[in-house]
Amino acid sequence: MRRAPGTKKNPTSLLSTPAIHRAVLNALGKIGEEFEGDYLDVGSGEGRLLQPIVERYKLRAFACDYTERLMRVPGQRVEIVDLNRQALPYPDNQFALATCAETIEHLDNFRAVLREIYRVLRPGGWVIVTTPNILNLRSRLRYLTFGFHNLFGPLAVGEEKIHNTYGHISPIGWFYLAHALLTIGFDRLQLSVDRYQRRSIFALPFFYLPIRLGSAISAYRELHRMRTINAQNQPLVRAMSSLDILLGRTLIVAAQKPLTTSSLS
Repeated sequence: MRRAPGTKKNPTSLLSTPAIHRAVLNALGKIGEEFEGDYLDVGSGEGRLLQPIVERYKLRAFACDYTERLMRVPGQRVEIVDLNRQALPYPDNQFALATCAETIEHLDNFRAVLREIYRVLRPGGWVIVTTPNILNLRSRLRYLTFGFHNLFGPLAVGEEKIHNTYGHISPIGWFYLAHALLTIGFDRLQLSVDRYQRRSIFALPFFYLPIRLGSAISAYRELHRMRTINAQNQPLVRAMSSLDILLGRTLIVAAQKPLTTSSLS
């Protein structure tokens, strides 16, 4: 799982790094830590995120995915694991950093995978999770008119291998991702997005005020009648109508495993 000895770093790798992965690197920079030790990329694919991270930080890279055939980083070993059914094949408290980019939307039970990531992170370690933002304006309008979020559509019934919607089977919004992380035991959540979506920007002048007004009315009812909003989840609810959520293409969420852990998993 380590980079092969003598493997040369590619100084131009960031030039070909997708916007989502560049956003992950920016999120790591905002955390402001010099990560050292072991690093795990869950759902590693070709290694296009793994490579620039190990080039920037003093980390030993570990990777896991459903197959090793996708990996293109020379000498990088990939542990084969079925994230829907199997635990991560690593001991407790091993990793200083874990990433899970564009993976949880492909899974039946994303919370189980987040619990496993929590388990294998050492106290004080960080995880960064990315997933399509299903609450941007373009996606909200598509759901209103078609009943499906952007990048999520009708799935074939009875096919084990999903050929449509890019294998996206689990739309996960900001609140439920943040709620899962906090419930498992993570804290210090940090939300960002990879970039603002052009079509959502065009729609913003027409829908921003109605959304903010409707959100305020609904939040008031939830707070005073249903009593579902409290001091712990109120910041998460407020963020639902933020510009990052209304305009962002992809959610980038960082969270830390506390130095003194009290996991609820």
